Amino acid sequence: MTFDESLTYLYSIAPPFHEVGAAAYKPGLDTMRRLMAALNTQSSTRSHQRAVTYTQYPVIHVAGTNGKGSTSHLIASALAAAGLRVGLYTSPHLVSFCERVRVIEPMANGQKPKAKPRLIPEAYVADFVGSHQALFEQLQPSFFEITTAMAFCWLAEQQVDIAVIEVGLGGLLDATNIVTPVLSVITNIGLDHTDLLGHTLAEIATQKAGIIKPGVPCVIGESHPETTPVFLSKAAECGILGEGLETTDCRLWFADQCEFLRRQRLRVAPYCELHGDYQQRNLQTAYVALMAIRNIPPTANGQWLIANQAIADGFANVVKYTGLRGRWETISTSPLTICDTGHNSHGIATYVKQLKEIRNQKSEIRNCALRIVFGMVADKDIDAVLRLLPADAVYYFTQPASHRALPAADLLARWRAVHPTPYTIHQPAAFPTVTEALQAARAAAAPDDVIFIGGSNYVVGEALRLYQ
Repeated sequence: MTFDESLTYLYSIAPPFHEVGAAAYKPGLDTMRRLMAALNTQSSTRSHQRAVTYTQYPVIHVAGTNGKGSTSHLIASALAAAGLRVGLYTSPHLVSFCERVRVIEPMANGQKPKAKPRLIPEAYVADFVGSHQALFEQLQPSFFEITTAMAFCWLAEQQVDIAVIEVGLGGLLDATNIVTPVLSVITNIGLDHTDLLGHTLAEIATQKAGIIKPGVPCVIGESHPETTPVFLSKAAECGILGEGLETTDCRLWFADQCEFLRRQRLRVAPYCELHGDYQQRNLQTAYVALMAIRNIPPTANGQWLIANQAIADGFANVVKYTGLRGRWETISTSPLTICDTGHNSHGIATYVKQLKEIRNQKSEIRNCALRIVFGMVADKDIDAVLRLLPADAVYYFTQPASHRALPAADLLARWRAVHPTPYTIHQPAAFPTVTEALQAARAAAAPDDVIFIGGSNYVVGEALRLYQ
């Protein structure tokens, strides 16, 4: 079985969430546990393989509505800069399926990485899928369960010192939640996937809080009147309440309330390779998580020696060290072209202000148009997102190559309904593909204009392929 054949097979027996949405979501951990048990048994009976299991390495488990990908990469980058071999599992991918699982090699004594992070090889994916087809057909796992199992096995074979594992959806019933981590991290709570996770912030927080385990310390990125009581209740149930990171008994921290962070952040991490203003929240969450790891007793893998310089180095080079893409990324300078994967109202609100500021700064020198290539999937709160976008930009509505995509013409109609006042100078238009929308935006753009690409991971992924 080739790599392409293995993906075709997976998509046919277990369509992924990005293709079919909620139909791909199989909540519960029983199938995942049975799958991992069977894989461990099978690998131990094959002469050319040793038994592998996700319990072989410590795990940092990261959940949240927005920012969990960036936070995971920031933590992984700093750990690698501290001299650890770090496994990283995130989703979805932007360009290649293999982006989901990677190993970041350790760096020590100020050495820079000799190569890009190692992605899971296509050959391994093909062999893994081809070797276990009978098992998949017997257990009928979801696409995400198979991918997660593959990630756990490959990272074990790579003998990582620690792995940063990002939750796929929710937390409590997510396939990744079979792990018992050394640290749990929850970035924030917003209204997303309400059909699956709940219709209030408190309900969604309850699902995210499902990754909090007895005796395992936890960092909450952002406190909120509706969600903080949920986390405090779960922490009390798990016996991890405390007074603050600077006390020895504390095992629960709200990153936005840590006084030491305000004192030390600028000194420890003066620069980050992620330039979105919203990344400041992720930086503080990642930083508190790394401070928390320092307080965790050492494991069989060794001491958690994470110097301030390693944190500063990891944050400053997070894109270089981990290969992270699509987070307020400048993909062209003529004209200035930026993309971002924020795809719900909570995430998109974080960068709209920055977009307006960039356009206003450029317009002070010379007239500047903001051109937005935008597409969404149909199961988001479309109208809430459209209300956030600047009404006086030039819009090129489009749709990604996904069954979940909202047709570009429908998105344009929704825009006109939300913004009924006509802007005759900047009439929005609909394009059937991301390529056509981007080509139209570039053809119309003056050198001082700004092009922004966003609305969906899949729109950004297709745009990145065009700029490779």
